[in-house]
Amino acid sequence: MQRLLMIAGTALLALSVQASAEGDAAKGEKVFRKCKACHAVGPDAKNKVGPELNGIVGREWGAVEGYKYSNALIEMGDGKVWDVETLDAYLTKPKDVIPKGKMAFAGLKKEDDRADVIAYLAQFNAEGATE
Repeated sequence: MQRLLMIAGTALLALSVQASAEGDAAKGEKVFRKCKACHAVGPDAKNKVGPELNGIVGREWGAVEGYKYSNALIEMGDGKVWDVETLDAYLTKPKDVIPKGKMAFAGLKKEDDRADVIAYLAQFNAEGATE
């Protein structure tokens, strides 16, 4: 079952990367500095206050092993996937998407910043390699 989810996630990732092409990954890397206190990406990424974000675009909610998600995310996330639209809404104002979630960050107000961060994150597959 996990392998099937991985294959489906990879296919969705390929589609999502195209959808996030309007963002600039290089600029997104700079914007992501705001996120680094709580999140990591790349081959050596580990969970911090928030989960590691490798393969986030196309991944199911609550899917990082070893991370203790909020009950709100678990309850709301059944079958949901972090697609570009959901990530954009979440990065705009996390509490609007998951009202009782753990994320304390207020959000990114600028649409370009959100698109850039999503483009940056979309580069990383589940193992943290860039494609």
